[in-house]
Amino acid sequence: MHRGKGMKFVGDSRITAERKANLPKDYSEYPGRTEAFWPNFLLKEWLVGAVFLIGFLILTAAHPSPLEQQADPNNASYIPLPDWYFLFLYQFLKYQFAGGDYIVLGAIVMPGLAFGALLLAPFLDRGPERRPHKRPIAVGLMLLGFIATFWLTYESVTHADYETRAEKYGVNVEAVESTIDKEDPGYAVYEANCLSCHGDALQGQGNYPSLIDAELSVDQVKEIAVNGIGEMPSGIFGGSDEELQQLAEFVVNAGGGDAGGGEGEASSEEGSSGEEGSDGESEEASDESEETKSEE
Repeated sequence: MHRGKGMKFVGDSRITAERKANLPKDYSEYPGRTEAFWPNFLLKEWLVGAVFLIGFLILTAAHPSPLEQQADPNNASYIPLPDWYFLFLYQFLKYQFAGGDYIVLGAIVMPGLAFGALLLAPFLDRGPERRPHKRPIAVGLMLLGFIATFWLTYESVTHADYETRAEKYGVNVEAVESTIDKEDPGYAVYEANCLSCHGDALQGQGNYPSLIDAELSVDQVKEIAVNGIGEMPSGIFGGSDEELQQLAEFVVNAGGGDAGGGEGEASSEEGSSGEEGSDGESEEASDESEETKSEE
């Protein structure tokens, strides 16, 4: 046979001489076992992903996550709670040999070993089998990680009182959305003496109450700022009498309390008594004018 007889030479032996249309392969001989990636497999993946995405959006709209205050290093009474996907580590650090003096062991060493074992699982078990009972190393690591994560998360959720946290640490939306006049001179005094405990919008945080619905008078605010009340100790305020008056008026006006205070009430009483006296004098003058007219 002569060289090249019955053959066609191309630049690369892996490329066929005849051009064929780019059509998906026919998998009819293997029903249910394999299919074309585009568009069959990819379209199914998109549809399933869209269903789950819509479901998550509905859940987040119907049951929004609780909104708590921001972590404040100046507020030692606030105990932050991590998101649900970190609750297992949060619970793990509560145990004796994972927290306290062993915080490095519980926060870095042991989680690092656990995640490292999961990363090495594909290299430790390289068998071609797909049945779980024939791949004990990979399946065992997966089950151990799942059970430990699920149990620690469950323990953390059962020990957290979310209703109490919502009452104690929940954000006062009304206070946050309220308009605070930060140009008021009293706000500068409030910022220097009260903001670290009661928040930048008087919304309160932790054990410190909101001042929006306090309904206090000017004198009451001044008394509390100087002498304290409840868990608030005395001597917190360190300004002058003028600044104390500005602070009290600012808190009362922002919180919707009695802006008049004791002095305002007295002045209003004096004004009302003066008005009554003037009304009585006008009535007497009108009676005298009627008598003079009758005598004439």
